[in-house]
Amino acid sequence: MYKSIIDKIKPDLEKTTAHFKEEMGALRTGRATPALIETVEVDCYNGRSQLRELAAINAPEPRLLTVQPWDKSIMKEIAKAISQSRSGLSVVNSGDIIRVAVSLLNEETRKDLVRNLKQKMEEARIAVRGAREKAWKELQDGERAGLIREDDKFRGKDELQKVIDEYNKKIDEMGGAKEKEIMTI
Repeated sequence: MYKSIIDKIKPDLEKTTAHFKEEMGALRTGRATPALIETVEVDCYNGRSQLRELAAINAPEPRLLTVQPWDKSIMKEIAKAISQSRSGLSVVNSGDIIRVAVSLLNEETRKDLVRNLKQKMEEARIAVRGAREKAWKELQDGERAGLIREDDKFRGKDELQKVIDEYNKKIDEMGGAKEKEIMTI
């Protein structure tokens, strides 16, 4: 019985780590990656769309991104959205393609990015703890209702903690790798 409760929270934990990974991808390092700008919201077609839905984004060089919109009529809107989205990116609209140059990071900017990364790591850990609390409450409620024996409740708690530790370790490893990438000059 307790295994089904633990299995039920695993998809939530996977979503949390996937969301954290996506947020980390949007953090700027010294390298240009499409993840830097693919979630930029562009005002077009009487609404807002993410850049990845409107254009092909490539990184032909370590400090350069190219954005090739599928509809050339929204080039100005895309260039405007990218230039307003984050500092350190210089946008050049050259007719059929938009070039986005990524500047080098200085020490202060790197430290700010690491601070931001640690905040995102903590948010992911909080989400993992929330899932643990939810599962633990279900285990306790199951025992009170007579569905789970006391031994199974504590066995489930130990098993649950192992799963939580595994996901926290994943978050720490991903965050540590990203921090190293940010601080590398």
